[in-house]
Amino acid sequence: MTISTLVLIELWKRKSQLITGLLAITLGIAVIVAIQSVSIVSEQNVARNLDNLGANILVLPQAASIDDYYTSDIDAPTLPMDYVERILTSTIAGVDNMSPKLTRRVKVGNQSVVLTGILPKSEIASKPLWQSSGLLGAQLKTACAPSSSANESHGLEDKKLQRKAIDTLFSEDCLAGSQVAQRLKLSANSKVNIMGKEFNVVKILSETGTVDDDRIFANLKDVQTLLKLENQVSAIEIMGCCNAISQGLLGQLRNILPDTRVTTIGQIVSTQIETNQLMKKITLVMLIIIFFVGGISIGNYIWANVNERKREIGILRMMGAERSTIYKMFLLKALILGVAGGILGFILGTLAGVILGPYLAGIIVKPVYMYLLWSILLSVAISLAGSLFPTYLAAKFDPHSNLQED
Repeated sequence: MTISTLVLIELWKRKSQLITGLLAITLGIAVIVAIQSVSIVSEQNVARNLDNLGANILVLPQAASIDDYYTSDIDAPTLPMDYVERILTSTIAGVDNMSPKLTRRVKVGNQSVVLTGILPKSEIASKPLWQSSGLLGAQLKTACAPSSSANESHGLEDKKLQRKAIDTLFSEDCLAGSQVAQRLKLSANSKVNIMGKEFNVVKILSETGTVDDDRIFANLKDVQTLLKLENQVSAIEIMGCCNAISQGLLGQLRNILPDTRVTTIGQIVSTQIETNQLMKKITLVMLIIIFFVGGISIGNYIWANVNERKREIGILRMMGAERSTIYKMFLLKALILGVAGGILGFILGTLAGVILGPYLAGIIVKPVYMYLLWSILLSVAISLAGSLFPTYLAAKFDPHSNLQED
């Protein structure tokens, strides 16, 4: 009779112990799978929400300051539009979207107004707050997502990011912020004269609580011509992957644009990085807890089984069985429990995530079949780790004392 046959017979005859041991490892793996299945979708949701914060990196002329960017100083320095092409043709990873713009303070009647030239497609993609005004841009795929499949929706679709492409803002058209519209008494389809050119206000932007509320936006090329600053921009706003920023994205940008000032919009970046780190820490803490709890549970089960089978172990040793045979018996049992627990835990955890995800977290969870392999490997690791010490003690039992009557 082989060792594997003995183990299978023992498992079959002690069904209650088998169920107890299997339940411990199954529940542990199920919790890990459920948490990870929900976590990966939650991270994608967080990535989309972080994207809604907009641009987080500024590229400014070397002589410019952040104050110049916000106050739109009429004499503020500019940088060549070619710098956008430098970034686009570089091998830098983590740049999700770029929005070059030229900003100057101009007079409209007797009012001082900030005029900003934009590339509509890029600008709208970096201004999710504009979506409430009915402006839609190209759907943005974020590199900040947790994996290569991060842009898969997994049933989670953020309506703010499902943007239809707007390729042009015609030379006679402009957008007006909420505050400047009130000051100039502008409305949709009204006219406004800027530096001798008449513009049609195609949209009044909803209030955002930012400097955009006091600006008029027109096509970048036309603003450059109007201001006689051909091929020049005041700043390049970049939506950068927060992980890439923490790994040196700013330094890479400075290398290819050495005569510029590259800085981050601190509050947005810190929020992005801290949120991502928090998600990873929560998952890691739960994994460590479950690993120890599962290992202790399996260890207790194997130890109880060892105590119950002292006589059997003694008989086997008296019949000439080596200690290695005892090791193999109990470790094979732990291996079987690990494989079975991993498979059952994956099924139970996936079902829990799929069923409870929409109700408890408001997200749709789909099975991640790669987790089946990881579930089996983790389950076997926990089961074997918890069995090593009890198995070691079982192999050291004195066969003569084990056969003595109590």
